[in-house]
Amino acid sequence: MTEEARESTTSGNEEQQPARGMAALVAHISTHRVDFALWCTRFMTIIFTLSFFIPLFGSPSSAYSKVLLSNAATSALRLHQRLPRVQLTRDFFTALLLEDSAHYLMYSLLFLSAAPFTVALIPPFLFALLHICSTSLQLADLIGPVALSGLRVFIALIEMQSANILKTIAFTEIFLMPSVVVMIFGGRASLLTVFMYYRFLTLRYASRRNPYSRNTFSELRLLVESLAARPVVPRPIADTAHKVIALVCRLAPPVAPPAAQ
Repeated sequence: MTEEARESTTSGNEEQQPARGMAALVAHISTHRVDFALWCTRFMTIIFTLSFFIPLFGSPSSAYSKVLLSNAATSALRLHQRLPRVQLTRDFFTALLLEDSAHYLMYSLLFLSAAPFTVALIPPFLFALLHICSTSLQLADLIGPVALSGLRVFIALIEMQSANILKTIAFTEIFLMPSVVVMIFGGRASLLTVFMYYRFLTLRYASRRNPYSRNTFSELRLLVESLAARPVVPRPIADTAHKVIALVCRLAPPVAPPAAQ
């Protein structure tokens, strides 16, 4: 279960259980406006992503921008929840850069300013799909304990695959780094885009709450080292692989201790 889901579950357990039905649903939404706004922005992210791949209404380029804009709105709302009081201090901006939501706000703005790149939609879509589940289940419970049974089965399947989804997101973010570099030669990205994406990737690597980026880097390193150690691999290729690994290790940022639970 994600950290956001745990927060919602804890706050929900502390409140008195409301009556079920549409009246209870409306009352819940009116007292949890930010949570419902997050549900709406995530739902829009999912819908616009599907519209990008299946352009029944509107153009794919418009849907692409709307995916990133809705993801930026989600990130901004989460930042408001995590850091409700904005302060023009060094400590505040340090805390801001530690928040995963700030990373994905940067991500959305970065790819909004670059040429459309389909793979860039994968992390926002998967995060929206993963995080919308807990709120959707709460809303379904308010309607009735057996309401929307098909939705409940789908949510259960998504939650069972949450670890694989987070690994896929991490791998996609890593894969995007060389892809952004290649985009420079096609005139689809600038050096600033590469620098900012590298900064984003270092923030993800050093994330206190989501270790999947670090774990995926480690798994990829072990995979490349094992492939390079095979006798059938030519020596120049193996040496190049080890040099790339050494370069990535030098570029990796220091990692702070995990956040207290």
